[in-house]
Amino acid sequence: MANQDDLFHPVIELPEPVRQARYDRLVGLDGIKQRLRKEAALLADPQRLQAWASQHHDTDHVAALSLFTDRAPLFVFAGDVGSGKSALAESFGGDLAKFLDLPVYLYRLKLSTRGSGLVGEMTTLIGEAFAHLHHQGGRARGPRGATSVLVFVIDEADALAQSREAQQMHHEDRAGVDAFLAGIDSLAGAGVSVLVVMCTNRVGALDPAILRRAAAVFNFGRPDDLQRRAVLEQALSGLGIGPGTITKLVEVTGPTADRPGFTYSDLTQRLIPAAIVQAFPDQPVRDPDLLTLASDMAPSPVFTESE
Repeated sequence: MANQDDLFHPVIELPEPVRQARYDRLVGLDGIKQRLRKEAALLADPQRLQAWASQHHDTDHVAALSLFTDRAPLFVFAGDVGSGKSALAESFGGDLAKFLDLPVYLYRLKLSTRGSGLVGEMTTLIGEAFAHLHHQGGRARGPRGATSVLVFVIDEADALAQSREAQQMHHEDRAGVDAFLAGIDSLAGAGVSVLVVMCTNRVGALDPAILRRAAAVFNFGRPDDLQRRAVLEQALSGLGIGPGTITKLVEVTGPTADRPGFTYSDLTQRLIPAAIVQAFPDQPVRDPDLLTLASDMAPSPVFTESE
């Protein structure tokens, strides 16, 4: 039987500084962050929903609450490369921990759980991963509600839960998807404090049964003008870049007739670091140099379902 280290990357307790900083840098995603906080809180600790009903509707018998009972604790984060999916998946637990006033533990699935191709291996490994989470999540629930929360992140989820309708799909992969669905179903309504987050660039490649089970699907797009401005103003703070230059940068990094706009990671992982490297060690970052870099840099290409 596989142990925790075989199935998951090292478990991280949230909040912690690195991922808190990552969460804070994800400006322009306020709407997604707010909705995610509420969805996650209700799935992680359903007793809070009953407390809300008692406080605001003066009754313990709100029929609509029964609709939440058997929801699968599954979120799908879908969107283009560099749109912030993985960064948010691995960092929102810190915000949730503060909101619930509970520790949150981040589990990240190793792609090695796909196995080496032996018949039944992937099915066994996926089953063991969910069995471990089910056990740990059960221990995280006390008589008065959750005492901690587990967030289970699966990056590149289409590699693990590809549609079983694909003609080229191997029998072992189909069995793995079946095992994954069984794991999700085992968590629904089970009273365990586990949230599953699947990140994918190819939402159309996911098995339709995954999307049917998801409590919420969050779509991540490329930042619009206001979002790019927010990202740039935050990331360039302290460098003395003028507001007029930031306005020009917003325009230069936006979409044109022949190319898409910059992604979040284009701005924060490519453009601004390139400007600092260019200036280091003999000069400051200058407005004209930053604008030239932005004009010369090509944004990440749009990821298509066929890739």
